[in-house]
Amino acid sequence: MNAELIAVGSELLLGQIANTNAQFLSQQLAELGINVYFHTVVGDNAERLQQAVNIAQTRADIIIFTGGLGPTKDDLTKETIAHILNRELVLEEEALRSIEAYYARTKRTMTENNKKQALVLSGSVVLKNDNGMAPGMALTVDDITYILLPGPPKEMNPMFIQYARPFLLGKLKQHERIESRVLRFFGIGESQLETEIEDLLERQSNPTIAPLAGDGEVTLRLTAKHASATEAKKLLDETEQAIVKRVGQYLYGYNEDTLFTKLMEQLNAHKKTIAAAESLTGGRFTAELTAIPGASKAVKGGVVCYTNEVKERVLFIPSEVLETAGAVSEQCAKLLAEHVRNICQADIGISFTGVAGPDLLEGKPAGTVYIGIADGRKTEVHSLSLAGDRETIRTRAIKYGCFAVLKRLAAL
Repeated sequence: MNAELIAVGSELLLGQIANTNAQFLSQQLAELGINVYFHTVVGDNAERLQQAVNIAQTRADIIIFTGGLGPTKDDLTKETIAHILNRELVLEEEALRSIEAYYARTKRTMTENNKKQALVLSGSVVLKNDNGMAPGMALTVDDITYILLPGPPKEMNPMFIQYARPFLLGKLKQHERIESRVLRFFGIGESQLETEIEDLLERQSNPTIAPLAGDGEVTLRLTAKHASATEAKKLLDETEQAIVKRVGQYLYGYNEDTLFTKLMEQLNAHKKTIAAAESLTGGRFTAELTAIPGASKAVKGGVVCYTNEVKERVLFIPSEVLETAGAVSEQCAKLLAEHVRNICQADIGISFTGVAGPDLLEGKPAGTVYIGIADGRKTEVHSLSLAGDRETIRTRAIKYGCFAVLKRLAAL
């Protein structure tokens, strides 16, 4: 089945808010095996909305609307759809009681136009709004399914999950199970990854393989369909094994994993602690780790050593190293990692020093980065030449540091 998403709201066209609803719904529909070929955004104008619907009706089995269900005059989605489908709008008593209860509970006066939110298309399945006032609705007319959802994501997301998704599952003609798995890679670019598995991509059918590039990372979403969940999982396993044989050295996690959650998981699994000395990254590495619940088990502490004075006085980097090799150097990165490990009495010390840009530092160009990793047995320094703006260089540096420690832990 093919779906089209139509977002209604002039604020979207003006750039006042981002259309995150389309991203969420596309992800959800992909998991159901429903193709999304078009996203449309229309302002608060009945004529233009009708034109968009007329076009969507020629190319979609499912049309999902977000926004325009509120109480004001510019909220015109259901009125327009009612006109197009020649359906009446009827009062949904349960929704009206819910709206009245909200105003009573908050001790506010309910204006007459709020009753408009309780109107639904006659003959539709009402989708309850557990997080707001305007209910959603779904109905099928002439083999096309129309689903109307509220605009605010805090209302739309749970309404889709709780009510619209089950409705769609009931409409699907096939009864195949849709199973997805996301493989997460670091240290390999999208083009290189695609080259390594090009033949797998060319002959994909079931499971499908969908690459997606992120900030210094690449993911592959594997999606399998089968009547049996066990068989769908088997298809995913076989495809994953074929991919891992070629690029497994870059694989670090699955699904909702991040480099930081994965590092925390592995530090705890190996009963290791870590401390960081951060010049280039200004504490971002430590901040990412300590944002994870339970971080105190693995993170001993860190030092933001942005200036040479702090490097020398707090982390005891000899002045001659800073004067000769410089702060942006392999020698400095090595000593920073070793010294922060000792000072914090951690199992692993990691350091970040380099040039975020845009200007040269110590004669070195932006993107010059050194990452030191010390574990008491061996200290290694990774020398990187990163591209991008200041923020990108810092982000990629801490991700590379995560990945390097993960590889070190895997070798234990």
